[in-house]
Amino acid sequence: MIIGVPKEVKEDEYRVGMVPAGVRMLKAHGGRVILERGAGAGCRIPDDEYVSAGAELVDTPEEIYERAEMVIKVKEPQPTEYPLMREGLILYAYLHLAPAPGLADMLLEKGVTCIAYETIQLDNGSLPLLIPMSEVAGRMSIQVGAHFLEKTQGGRGVLLGGVPGVHRGKVTILGAGTVGREAAKIAMGMGAEVYVLDVDQCKLIYLDDVFGSRITTIYSHADNVREAVARSHLVVGAVLIPGAKAPHLVTREMVSGMKPGSVIVDVAIDQGGCVETSHVTSHRNPTYTVDEVIHYGVPNMPGVVARTSTFALTNTTLPYAVKLQDQGFNTAILSDPCLAKGVNIYKGHVTHPQVAEALGREFIPLETLLA
Repeated sequence: MIIGVPKEVKEDEYRVGMVPAGVRMLKAHGGRVILERGAGAGCRIPDDEYVSAGAELVDTPEEIYERAEMVIKVKEPQPTEYPLMREGLILYAYLHLAPAPGLADMLLEKGVTCIAYETIQLDNGSLPLLIPMSEVAGRMSIQVGAHFLEKTQGGRGVLLGGVPGVHRGKVTILGAGTVGREAAKIAMGMGAEVYVLDVDQCKLIYLDDVFGSRITTIYSHADNVREAVARSHLVVGAVLIPGAKAPHLVTREMVSGMKPGSVIVDVAIDQGGCVETSHVTSHRNPTYTVDEVIHYGVPNMPGVVARTSTFALTNTTLPYAVKLQDQGFNTAILSDPCLAKGVNIYKGHVTHPQVAEALGREFIPLETLLA
């Protein structure tokens, strides 16, 4: 199989879809890797390291998409890449199609086979290819929130850890999954007063067992969300329903009830955001204000810690890439139900039920199309 690795073109996205060790492994399994020149520059991986590992360098993304049977990248195709998509191409990347009907329509029309990192799901419900980036984003959410609480950034002027004789900052985290857990670790480590809300009692019990009285766990319903958000200086949106749009747990009315200069970091923005007033921003223009509350909605937070993120991501994406190369698409999918859940689009149909529901499209089971 010829595997292509293009340079990422999303604004301020510095990760790359493969590290040299991945090239070496795929080569050892009989594959060929073509890589766009400079693809690893954003995370300080020079071209010669890829060449030493056995990659062939090409000068343009057009050549990658023309020659490759499978393209491995980090973020979803950008509009400049739409013309490069073609029928039968396997696209293996973060796609987040639920809030992106235009992207989904293009991929359906072009007949691209789409394997989304974020919906590959193990039997225990975990999302192995989402976990490493969720860990990064969860930790960054508190770092980012603390920065924008500074008065010079328009914030309330609150130090999350406080000082002796002064109240600590209050942090509310909506969601007790990977993002929420990692955000709680950092917020607690900074000395903040931390509240974590979720509807999964098992996750709350786990956090309570691990962190004890250093955080407060609360069952998530509208009244508790409203109360927690109103008292908080920093709110982190960490809600995820695999493949589906995030529910709006925080309404416009709740935002209006927050303290002026408070901060919302909506990590769920990749899936549409869990705050009604959230919308996508960028690293260059990361925030905007609604009712004197600062909103941060950058969808590719890990992109600015690119080296850490790239190596963490490829640790989890590479084994599935090897399986796809060794066995071919059909055999790999039929032999691995967890990988099969990652297939969002195949032969012009939506093959993931939550993605289909979010897009208002007909759901066609993958096994029907494979048969």
